[in-house]
Amino acid sequence: MKGAPVYPDSDGYLAATQFAERTPWLWTPVVLFTTYGVVALVLAVLGMLWWARRADSTTAAKVLWVGIAVVAAYAVNSALKDVVAEQRPCRALPDVITVLPCDGPTDYAFPSNHTVIFAAFAVSTLIVRRTWGYVAVVVALLMGLSRIYVGAHYPHDVIAALVVGAVHGGAWFVVRRPLTAGVERLRRAGLRVG
Repeated sequence: MKGAPVYPDSDGYLAATQFAERTPWLWTPVVLFTTYGVVALVLAVLGMLWWARRADSTTAAKVLWVGIAVVAAYAVNSALKDVVAEQRPCRALPDVITVLPCDGPTDYAFPSNHTVIFAAFAVSTLIVRRTWGYVAVVVALLMGLSRIYVGAHYPHDVIAALVVGAVHGGAWFVVRRPLTAGVERLRRAGLRVG
């Protein structure tokens, strides 16, 4: 594959796509998960906000942070992708057979947007309630693996996204006081926040 960038994890990407090629029975569930998992994530955030409307201000602020962290992680990650401008592996290695069609040449790979929002969701959800967070961590890891399996990302795209998302989710410890105070002010003004 002349002219293709060689990354230390290119072999891992090739192994994943070859595994995918040998497991067509997994394609439908993985494609459904990797494509529509974001919808489930949005519904989970909305459900958490509904649940938190009667919680104390600190808990409501934590839940509000889940949504903020996901949006912030996506925004920062999208900007990072444009700066790095790493070509998708399915474009760099055109002989590889992938489960999903390759995205366009300006839809860059590094880091994975899908993985970053799930990682931000997982870490911020751990802060709200650990049992929910443990489930969310497993789902975030599965999302990252699914992005490699379908041929959209190198492993390093997913690892970087897990780090970026985790940092955003964990930023609660920086914003907790002002966000909690803001929720308390809004509640005193009669607004249902959370």
